[in-house]
Amino acid sequence: MISLFDTHTHLDSPQFDNDRAEVIERARAAGVDLMINIGFNRETIPTTMELAEKYDFIYAAVGWHPVDSVFMEPGDLEWIETLCSHPKVVAIGEIGLDYHWDTSPKDVQHRVFREQIRLARKLGKPIVIHNRDAHEDIVRILREEKASEVGGVMHCYSGSWETAKMCLDMNFYISFGGPVTFKNARVPKEVLAKVPLDRLLIETDSPYLSPHPFRGKRNESSYVSLVAEAAAEITGKSKEEIAVITSANGKKCFGIV
Repeated sequence: MISLFDTHTHLDSPQFDNDRAEVIERARAAGVDLMINIGFNRETIPTTMELAEKYDFIYAAVGWHPVDSVFMEPGDLEWIETLCSHPKVVAIGEIGLDYHWDTSPKDVQHRVFREQIRLARKLGKPIVIHNRDAHEDIVRILREEKASEVGGVMHCYSGSWETAKMCLDMNFYISFGGPVTFKNARVPKEVLAKVPLDRLLIETDSPYLSPHPFRGKRNESSYVSLVAEAAAEITGKSKEEIAVITSANGKKCFGIV
C-alpha cells in the first residue's frame, strides 16, 4: 500500500463539520499515513490541537496567519510558545505575508512575521510559510531574520524558480498542492521539475485548492494522491517513488520519527 504525507491540511475547518471522521477515513484508505493540521489563529489553534491529540497520525503546526495578524494580541505569542512544548506540535505556521487580502496593514504583518521567526529560532522549530503576492518581502525578511537556522516549508508554492532557489538556499522545502495538477499551471510544473527531489513536499491545503478533476469543489486530504500523481508525471518518477520521497522529506523536515 502506498504511503502518503499530506503536509498541510485544515481538517478542523467548518466545511468538514458534517463528515470529518469520514474525510479522515477516506484519507487513510487512500494511503495518507501522516498529516500536518495547521492552526493559524485564535479559533483554529485549539481545534488543531484537539485533532492532533485525538489521532496519532495527525500532527500540528501552530502560528498566526498574516491575514489575521491585526487581531494578534499581547500574550498570543507566549501562547504559541507554550503550545510548542507539546510533543505533537512540529512547526510554527502558517506564518508569512499576504498582500492579496487587505485585512492587515503591511507593517503589522511584517512585525508579526518577524516575531514568529524569532520564536521559531529560539525553539528550534521549522516554519510553514504562507506567501501571497509578497515574494520579494518574504525572501528579504527570511534572510534578515536568519530563518535558514530552522528552515521549513514554502507552502503551496506558486512563485518563480528564481525565488524557489533563494528559499532552497535558506534551508526550505518546496511544497506543491492542487494547482500543480491544473492544465494551465505552466510555472508551478516547471518549478516542480527543477526542485531537488530531497527538498520536495506535497500537500492539499484542504478544504481549499482542490486538484483536477475536483477543481472548484471542497478539497480533502485523500486528494494528495492526485498531487503525487502529477509530481510523478512531471519528474518522470513513479507515484510510489514520489510517495516514498516526499514522505521521507516531510518526516525529516518536521522531525517526525
